[in-house]
Amino acid sequence: MTTSRVALEPIAEVLSGTAFATRPGDGSLYVATQRGLVVAITKGADPTTVLDLTRLTRAGGERGLLGLVFSPDGTKLYVHYSGVASGETVVEEYAFTGGVADPTTRRVVLTVPQPQANHNGGQLAFGPDGYLYLGLGDGGNADDEGPGHAPGGNGQSLATLLGKVLRIDPTPTGSAAYTIPADNPYADGGGRPEIYVYGVRNPWRFSFDRRTGDLWIADVGQDQFEEVTRLPAGDVSGANLGWNRYEGTTRHRDPDVGGTVKPQIVTDHADGNCSITGGFVYRGRAIPWLRGWYLYTDYCNGEIMAAKVAKNGTARERDLGISLPSVSTFGEDRAGELYVVSQEQGVFRLVPA
Repeated sequence: MTTSRVALEPIAEVLSGTAFATRPGDGSLYVATQRGLVVAITKGADPTTVLDLTRLTRAGGERGLLGLVFSPDGTKLYVHYSGVASGETVVEEYAFTGGVADPTTRRVVLTVPQPQANHNGGQLAFGPDGYLYLGLGDGGNADDEGPGHAPGGNGQSLATLLGKVLRIDPTPTGSAAYTIPADNPYADGGGRPEIYVYGVRNPWRFSFDRRTGDLWIADVGQDQFEEVTRLPAGDVSGANLGWNRYEGTTRHRDPDVGGTVKPQIVTDHADGNCSITGGFVYRGRAIPWLRGWYLYTDYCNGEIMAAKVAKNGTARERDLGISLPSVSTFGEDRAGELYVVSQEQGVFRLVPA
């Protein structure tokens, strides 16, 4: 089904954007650019730089400044970028005061080596539980194989952080840069304690439904399929999304593993898709008929889609009749209204047509 009852309103021509964030009690919108800038978009003013990481990050291809989020109280800014040494994943914390991030407060929270240049993940998000969630790809290469990949693939290995969604408390404790929540599935052993969800290839964007707490993970596929999995709030911990044994719902590699969670939304490369960009469940007020629908698109296809997943797991999808090139991320403001970031054209707000 196609509908044209929505439109895209230009907000700011910030190009090469990769991530979007808002801050409690702050009317500005914040966008990260791949080369390493965090800019603030304020109504009636030109975008301004609030943090410059260009000397710390290696940008290009799938590398660069990839993730951005504020702490729930708005006093700290967290970033996820590719380091200059070897493209390693770096997650850092900065105090945010006076409308800017203070570079003198820089604190490294987490560093993860990356064996190849692609599949870096990038998402940062605070969940409804107040913990920091971080998406990491499988480390690169085809089929989750090669140097730096565990036997059988990083996605299925609980001994590596690659190919996972992590859950941590970024508060330091003792000599540790962060704390492990006691109810993480492997906090007491059996796997790296930071792991919360595994079996992902490149979870570029995921989000929480602000009303239900459900976690929606858009995982970039390989040669055939892109996928989105909705994990109900009570079924997130320890979930295995199946990579590299499955791509979408199709068997990709033997041996099979039991208990994998299959995606509810699968798109085919034959339709012009190449890299899924996940969004949010719309909970705003400007477009009442769209409430409860999950929005997503594809970096190559550009068509902005909406889906609603029933209790039995079947998905109803609709084409919203709007598109943008090279969409890297969606954003959600404090009121639940949604934004779309095109690396070629800038930042847009979803509005009724």
